[in-house]
Formats: sequence, structure tokens, C-alpha cells
Amino acid sequence: MARAQRRRARGRRGEDRAAAWYQAHGYVVLARNWWCREGELDIVARRGPLHVFCEVKARADLSFGLPAEAVGQLKQLRVRRAAARWLATLSDQGRVRGGPVRFDVACVLGDAIEVIEGAF
Repeated sequence: MARAQRRRARGRRGEDRAAAWYQAHGYVVLARNWWCREGELDIVARRGPLHVFCEVKARADLSFGLPAEAVGQLKQLRVRRAAARWLATLSDQGRVRGGPVRFDVACVLGDAIEVIEGAF
């Protein structure tokens, strides 16, 4: 398998693990890999009135550093802008009326997962 294919497969497995983590912790996963002009949202989840926008970073090892280190200021800005677009889209449909939001980072390293709640 080519390097790019392995990387995409690792990313999908990481997102699957993160979605399962949210479901196991009482969240409803509303969207995965949602795209708009502003960027992509890996996972959008909800528990009660709280909407969580999660950026997933999966790594096979630490060769390129900790997964969370890959979520810099520019990526955070893109996620925030995409989240605002997602909320605005649902609001336009009358499906969301505000409420608290949180931005998490799910770090998948091998078989381990750590979700940093309120990462940014």
C-alpha cells in the first residue's frame, strides 16, 4: 500500500476511534468529515445543548511529534471558521438556536486515544 493510502487509512481509523469515544461518553455524533469553503470538521458531536467540534490527529509513532502539536493556530482558526459555518447552516434551517460550543483535539497514537476537551 502506498504511503498516502496508509496515511488516509490511519486517519479514518483515528476518526472511527474518536467517534466511538464520543458515543461511549454519551455524545451523539452529528457529522463526520463535514466540508465547507472555510475548511473541514472531522467530528461534530452533541451532548445536551453542548456542541463539540473535534479535530482528530492520528499518528503511528512519535516521529513527527505528538499528535496535538499538529493543531497550530492556523488549523484552530480554520476549525473555528468551519464550526461557525456549520452552526450558521443549521441555524438557517431552524435546527440550532445557539448554546455552548467546545473545541477538542483527539490524539490517536497507535491504539491509544486521548481526547483533549476544550483544547482551544
